[in-house]
Amino acid sequence: MATTKIYVVYYSLHGHVETMAREVQRGVNAVEGVEATLWQVPETLPSIILQKVKAPPKADDVPEIRPEQLVEADGFLFGFPSRFGVMAAQFKAFFDATHEIWEKQALAGKPAGIFWSTGFHGGGQELTALTAVTQLAHHGMIFVPLGYTFGSGMFEMSEVKGGSSYGSGTFAADGSRQPTDIELQQAFYQGKYVAQFAKKLKS
Repeated sequence: MATTKIYVVYYSLHGHVETMAREVQRGVNAVEGVEATLWQVPETLPSIILQKVKAPPKADDVPEIRPEQLVEADGFLFGFPSRFGVMAAQFKAFFDATHEIWEKQALAGKPAGIFWSTGFHGGGQELTALTAVTQLAHHGMIFVPLGYTFGSGMFEMSEVKGGSSYGSGTFAADGSRQPTDIELQQAFYQGKYVAQFAKKLKS
């Protein structure tokens, strides 16, 4: 059986989404016959702004993706930080550049999941996912939410935890908080979940 190819495509300014993306990739790769590739979208902020916000260097082991490369994959997991309740402008700019493949509906029928980072509870943990679904819908992609399949982890109330039935998520607070064990477990689970769905769909 041919390998099912999943692209984990993310944008990360301070590293929180990158950490989640690597765990999502691990989850995908835990499914036999499925292979995950990490990609990052191009940065749009000038270097002077990146310096002012103290952004760390981008991961040098993760290449930038071009829109036309999306057609090579059988499924996707898209990750980004929230900006005022919607995906960061860098990721939106990437989607805006997919016009040619949208015109051909080259991604129609391919499954896609979403994961994200917000600063705090009111920062768009669910709204960011909901507004991102419009991008998938216009491409004809199949949105794959987690529902409550993560089990007891979905109902954790003894600690702060990002994510929802739409996908995995993390809180960054003032930038100093890193993804916790349970948030990373959900990211890993999401990678496996979407990978299994994509594998079944391909077969």
